[in-house]
This record gives sequence, structure tokens and C-alpha cells, in this order.
Amino acid sequence: MIKTFYHPGFAAPIGNHQMPIGKFAAVAEFLRSQSYVQLVRPLPVNENDILRVHSLEYLRAIQMGEPRILAESQKFPWSPELYSSVLLTNGGVLASAQEALATGYSAALASGFHHSHHKRGEGFCTFNGLVIALEAMRAAGQIQTAAILDMDLHYGNGTAQLVVDRPWIQVLSIYGNDYWDNTAYRDVSTKRHQDGTNHRSAALPDGCDRPQLLKIMEESLPQLLEQRPDLLIYQAGADPYFEDPYSPLQLNHEDLLERDRRVFQFSKENHIPISWVLAGGYTSDISKIVRVHTNTFQAWKELYGGE
Repeated sequence: MIKTFYHPGFAAPIGNHQMPIGKFAAVAEFLRSQSYVQLVRPLPVNENDILRVHSLEYLRAIQMGEPRILAESQKFPWSPELYSSVLLTNGGVLASAQEALATGYSAALASGFHHSHHKRGEGFCTFNGLVIALEAMRAAGQIQTAAILDMDLHYGNGTAQLVVDRPWIQVLSIYGNDYWDNTAYRDVSTKRHQDGTNHRSAALPDGCDRPQLLKIMEESLPQLLEQRPDLLIYQAGADPYFEDPYSPLQLNHEDLLERDRRVFQFSKENHIPISWVLAGGYTSDISKIVRVHTNTFQAWKELYGGE
């Protein structure tokens, strides 16, 4: 049985938006029929949790809607309900991380929001739930070190910025689009981020197929072991899928299922508790996005379900 954190309040009222906000409810609905999944409603994080990572000015903008340019810096239309929804989604990421530390694994049907920066949002990401969760756990004395494996299609630029002065977090981003200043760059050969001591990356070339992906993963994943992590958070993106409008990759559902198997194999072989979150996915047929995310649970079941 795997505890999976979900709340209907995760879905902010953003209207007919490019971000398919309904996918979280659709994944939850599928998982209700799976006997090995227990859906649990998380509590929201509080202001102190947010302020360990984000500025007070930015928090107030999301809370109050002013200045509007800052309140909508993540490309969502602001509404009074936005603040409560992001407190809940971040609460889901934190609850999943804590559960994983206690039992070895957990998931949250929320995004990690890896583009959000200290003073602003970007790319449909309001508050950075990955770093917020880890900071809250470290403040509570629950962890000393942690790792983030980001396999969204887009480079996690916000997370990279936030961990520069947090040497106890090790980040690896395996990506197929770079991301700068609220803009995605499809061709990773023309624009790439600079790696740092504790935030590293591996770019997937245009047309990347399963053998290429698995080779890059095999070469890159050991970097996460250089500083033995107490916990691993895995951002399992759906947007590397070949039909996604942003994706230049040639990865189908079976390829991404194998990606997830390799991640769980890595965590299990190295005895690292793992929590994962959903990310990305913009195909017009939302069922294809949902299938990527439900396949991640299938991969977990194959590796851990017998325990």
C-alpha cells in the first residue's frame, strides 16, 4: 500500500488554460480503483514554510493579488483562491516527503513547481514545493541531506537558483527543453544552463529515444549519491511524451514507464526513501497525460508492491 496525497483544492480556478489543471483529479479518480493506493488529504503548509524559501513580497502578492504583475508572474490568472490552492499543493508535497521518509515511499498528485524562484514565479509554478518540503523537514530535524531528481521535459531553473546556497540539497535535472525567463527553448544544443556544485544537468538531444535516455540516466544518476541523501524527491514529468507540443523527444508511454522503473530501481538498490510528484504534460488529449502519470504508479508497484 502506498499513501498518495491529494486534495480537490489542489486545482486553482484558472479557467480554460494551457495547463491541464483537471489532470490531478483524473489521476486520483483512476487511483481510487487501485487497491494498492490509499488517497489521503494533506494539510496546507503555513506562511513560515513558504518564507523559508520565498520572499515576503512575493508571498503577499500571491495572497492579495498586488502587484498584479508579480501575482501573475507564473502565468496563471490571479484569483483569491490561488493562495489557498498552492498552500494545499505544497502541503501535499511535504506530506508525501515525510511519509516517504517514514515508510520508504509515497507520492503526491501535485506538481513540484520547479520554475518558481525566491522572488517570483515562472512557467505555471507559484511556490517551489520541492525546496519548501525539504526545508520544512530540515527545520524539524527530520533530514540533514536530500536529493531532487527532475525529469520534467523542462530544465528546473527555479530549483537550481534556490539550491545554490543550500549545499545540503543535490539536484539532477534530465531535460529536453531549457527554460529561461518564462520561456522554453526547444533545442538544448543552442541554449543551456550552467551547472553548479550541487545542481547538475543532462540534456536529452532532439529525437532522444529509449536507449539514449536510459544511457544518460545510467551515467547521470550516480551523481545523486555523492552526498548520501536521506530522501529523494522525484519530479516525474509527463511532457517528455512524444506527442506533447513542447517535446522534441521520441519517447512513448512504454519508454516513460521504463524511465520510471529505472528511477525506482535506483532508489531501491541504494536504499533511499523516495517521494514523487507529477509534472508537465500539455497534449490536447488529457487521457494521454493521465496515462503517463498512472504508469508511474505501475512502475512503483512492480518494484515495491510486493513489500
